[in-house]
Formats: sequence, C-alpha cells, structure tokens
Amino acid sequence: MWVTTLRGMAPGPSLVPMNVAALRPSPSLRGLVSSPHRGLVEGATLVALYGVYELIRGGGNASLSLAQSHTDSIVSIERHFHIFGERALQNAAHAVPALPSLLGVAYVVLHFVGTTAFLVWMYRKHRDRFAFVRNTLIAATAIGLSIYVLYPAAPPRLAGLGFVDTVTNGAHLNLSSNLLGSVYNPYAAVPSLHFGYALIVGVAVAAFARRRVIRIAGALYPAVMLIVIVATGNHFFFDALAGGVVVGAGYLIARLVSSRATQPSPGADMESVVLPSAERFNARRFRPAEHALDVAA
Repeated sequence: MWVTTLRGMAPGPSLVPMNVAALRPSPSLRGLVSSPHRGLVEGATLVALYGVYELIRGGGNASLSLAQSHTDSIVSIERHFHIFGERALQNAAHAVPALPSLLGVAYVVLHFVGTTAFLVWMYRKHRDRFAFVRNTLIAATAIGLSIYVLYPAAPPRLAGLGFVDTVTNGAHLNLSSNLLGSVYNPYAAVPSLHFGYALIVGVAVAAFARRRVIRIAGALYPAVMLIVIVATGNHFFFDALAGGVVVGAGYLIARLVSSRATQPSPGADMESVVLPSAERFNARRFRPAEHALDVAA
C-alpha cells in the first residue's frame, strides 16, 4: 500500500478539537450568581426579588398577641443584660426640636434610597466586588424573611410599652394604614434589615471608597441607622443585633458561593489535558512536506 503526501496539502477538519469543545461546560447557576451582569439585568433582578420579599413578608398572618408575647421575651432578655434603653433614647431624641421629623424621614429614605444608591455606586465603581455584595444582601434577606415567618415580633411602637410612632407622627407616613398593611407586615421586627443593610453598606463603603471622608461616613453609617431605628420606635437593640448576625450568615454564604465558583469544573480539567495533545497531533499531521514522499507499507 502506498501513501503519497504532497507539498501544500490543505488540512481537513479535525474531530478532536470539535469533540473537546463539546466538553466545555455551559453557563451554570453558579456562574450566574458569581459574576456581575448588565446594569439593567442586575437592577430588574433586585427589584423583582425585593417585590417577592415584600409580598411574602406582607403575607404574614400572625396575631398581635403572639407578636407581643415574642416582644415581651425580647424585652426580658434586654433587661437581664441591662441594655433596655430604647425608651430613654427616644425620649432624648424627642426633646430636640424638629429631630423627630428628621428621624422619621431618615427611617424611610436611608433604607430605600441609601441602599439603592450604594448598589449603583458598587456596580459602577467596584464592579469586580459587586456580585459578592449582591449575594450577601440576597442571602441575608432570605434568612431574615424566614425568621419573620417563624418568629413574628411587634416593634416597640406596637408593643404597648409607651413608645411613640415617630414615622407616623414626624414623617406623616402611617406604616399601619390599610394601604401599607396590604404589603407590609408590622410584626416583622426581628431581625432588623434596616440595620443589616446599613451594616453591609457601611462596611463596603469604609473598605472600598477612595476618599477618606467617604470611608469615615461609611464607618459611621451603621451607628446612625441604629439611632434612627431605635429612636423612631421601630426596633429594639436586640433586633439590630439579630440583623447583624443575619448579615454575617449571608456573608458566609456569599463566600461559599464565590469559592465554589472559582473551582475549575471537570470539563475544564479535561479540556486542559486534551486540547494541547490535540494541537500537537494536528501539527504533526498537517506539517507541509517539502518534497513528495513515497512510503511503502
């Protein structure tokens, strides 16, 4: 049998690279959550998730008596550790002219506008870290939502302990109205995601901002939010502590997601071995011959 190889012979298609390409893994859920996407996609996703969160959170059917009994337990814990000072803080805030109205507005604006502005800033200025912050926020929110369902608790303003509803009186926004009550659960006080979100914002701004004054503002932001939520009669110190614990758990979940996303998939490992061998095989097979060779078999 004679095989003739001519100079300039055009190589035919190789099946090896084509088969190796089939080994490449398709985009997975792990890849979707570990990387930032287009701004509109990120924004629409977060808005949709927050809408689902509010619907589930507002769908609670806990009774006031059950919520107040849980609140009584929280107050007992704080008194045991001598940290039940929420009423004194609110009285001090209400003694300052115009401060209650400012706190009532801050309770609403900082949580929604402040958190949204922070996410936009993270996406535009620190996109490589955005996915991690986003995953932390989503995980913490999911944990908090489950606790709302399992452990309804009344805020101080509804606990019958003499607290004033500063948001209603100062900002003229009745959180217990029929309109807001359809999508708002008044017994979702533990954990405080107002403080939890503020902790995420504050730590990230203090860590990533370039200007020193912005970093200082970020470091102080959680403390400011703590004063706001307590002085308005919406949360106890215990609620804020629970919010911090929930954020810590969300941080650990985000780290787990990130670490798994950086691990190479089995398809990628096989590709790293097979592709170089395929390239060497094709190079030897289709190397141009300077002369016609007759090989006898």
